[in-house]
Amino acid sequence: MNNLMSKIRREPVWLPASGPVRGRIPAALKPWLLETSSLTQRLQASCRETFRVRLLQQRWQRPMYNERRLVGIRDSEYALIRHVHLMCGQQFWVFARTVIPMKTLRGAQRRLAHLGEKPLGALLFADHTVRRGAVEIARITPGQELYWTALGGRAGRQEDIWGRRSLFYFGVRPLLVSEIFLPAHRRQACVGA
Repeated sequence: MNNLMSKIRREPVWLPASGPVRGRIPAALKPWLLETSSLTQRLQASCRETFRVRLLQQRWQRPMYNERRLVGIRDSEYALIRHVHLMCGQQFWVFARTVIPMKTLRGAQRRLAHLGEKPLGALLFADHTVRRGAVEIARITPGQELYWTALGGRAGRQEDIWGRRSLFYFGVRPLLVSEIFLPAHRRQACVGA
């Protein structure tokens, strides 16, 4: 039990975007974190260089404790977890983590397991049957595992980073998308990208 509690403490605290956390979001990031349409499209429009998705990993593993609770799977269950960087030129702007429970990868949704370097957002926002849940926001700190995963172990100055996440539903079958805004994007957002 102590090991589980230690892992939970190292996870970000996700709060409803409509709540008090809204007032603590850095001004330059607020429009990005509260965006309700396709983040991929907005990033593409803001990038003055080539926008691309870089696949970092995709494998079956146990999601974090808070993710298991949100997507409704048991502690012993695995999900397909995909990590990508959304890049503008050579800059890593956003780290995205997608948790896809096995029950979601049925029928037409099997395609989710074969995205490679295609943006997930393009698929989700093009499918009019997909429903999006509420947005949650978290400040992610250097002491949390997700911080180091998002930065790929390349942390210069250790500053907090911010992220958002949402459940998306294919009928009743969920997938969880977390998007973490990296320091290069924050610097660009501050100059008006």
